Amino acid sequence: MYPYILSIHIIFVVCWMAGLFYMVRLFIYHTEAQEKPEPDRTILSKQFEIMERKLWYIITVPSMFIVLAAGITMLYLAPVWLQQPWMHIKLGFVVGLIIYHYICQNKMKEMAAGTYKWTSTQLRLWNEVATLFLFAIVFLAVLKDAVNWIYGLVGLVGLAVVLMFAVKLYKHSRTKKG
Repeated sequence: MYPYILSIHIIFVVCWMAGLFYMVRLFIYHTEAQEKPEPDRTILSKQFEIMERKLWYIITVPSMFIVLAAGITMLYLAPVWLQQPWMHIKLGFVVGLIIYHYICQNKMKEMAAGTYKWTSTQLRLWNEVATLFLFAIVFLAVLKDAVNWIYGLVGLVGLAVVLMFAVKLYKHSRTKKG
């Protein structure tokens, strides 16, 4: 039974992460649409709101709940995992990802209400936070006790720096074109 639950867990992690990545991408486009003249701004905003709502409630939220249900089931079937230090750290990152998820939901509601607190560049950086969670969780799940925590932490910080540099470089190239 465990391999089937693990398979479901992995499949819906992919779906959940795809939803989170695409959702923030939609936020970026939605925010940039506010710079368009009318009636384009209103038309685009309404379309992005529909796309965000469908992505969120049809794919992203159900996927998160299936991931959590499968994860809890696996821990029930193999409670020994809860005695492993790497699992505690992984679950900490999972909690962080759940918080990230609900912050995204709040952003979606703000934008639907016409409130745009973050710039498209800030949203691009925010999108990379999910990447950091994904890297941390996958490496912990795969490497388990073989992880050298110092190298892992340095690698995660290095990845964050590279991602932020890439976002800034992209912003610079867009500014030059515009």
